[in-house]
Amino acid sequence: MPNMPPSAPPSPADSDMPASAASRNEYTVDELARVSDTTVRNVRAYQDRGLLAPPEKRGRVGVYDDTHVSRLKLINHLLSRGYTLANIQDLIMAVDEGHDLRSILGLETAIGGRWSRERPKKYSLIELLQMFGDKASPGALAKAVDLGLLERDGLSFVSGSPTALAAGATLAKEGIPLADLLDAVGIARPHFSAVAKALVDLVVHQLDRYDPDALPPPADVPALVDAIWRVRPLAMVLVESEMNRALEEASGDYLGDRVAAIMEKKLGHAAQSDAGKNKRPKK
Repeated sequence: MPNMPPSAPPSPADSDMPASAASRNEYTVDELARVSDTTVRNVRAYQDRGLLAPPEKRGRVGVYDDTHVSRLKLINHLLSRGYTLANIQDLIMAVDEGHDLRSILGLETAIGGRWSRERPKKYSLIELLQMFGDKASPGALAKAVDLGLLERDGLSFVSGSPTALAAGATLAKEGIPLADLLDAVGIARPHFSAVAKALVDLVVHQLDRYDPDALPPPADVPALVDAIWRVRPLAMVLVESEMNRALEEASGDYLGDRVAAIMEKKLGHAAQSDAGKNKRPKK
């Protein structure tokens, strides 16, 4: 969980967030690059070009937050669609000149900010072996990297979700084969992606009443940001509720099928036994 000193000054975007959203995630430049799927070199370059706001200085350390994450995600997305950095710079300058900067940053963060408050954590190979025991085979590690559950960092590995990694280690210790667990993640991921798309649609549905090729009027942005921040946690509640329902249904079906199979087996044995008794010659 990010540390928030009580005396920390509010960021430009905090004035557009409700109180529950003002406690922002904070990152070093290395953490920012990792969670934004870019490099430290790119972060520095974007700052130099004015595409990214400088970090808050605390002594000699620069502290970034979710406004920087959402801006980097926007830059990455535009680059992937073929825009140049010069195009993006012109676009951002035009947006910033036409709208209140605090409102734009607040809208960017409300829509594109991270949904998780977990911070990436680095693990040595020895630490992973201690967590997973002999199940942490080279093949399992390679598959975890392919799935994005772990990222190689020299001789170490980085997990974007230490909580999920710890849960996987506990399941492995309970006897669930790690290969099966990773297969389950791979099978479930497309379904989670579909659920996420539906939930994001719910969140950004607030924008549907505006022209799709234009930003909302500046006067509407603060209320829109507040509405999106209220919807985000409710969407997560919906996910948890539906997941619990689905797990109960799936486990109930499995238990019912297993009991039915046992009953059929027992009834079959009983029928065979009765048939054997009927065939015995009478004395």
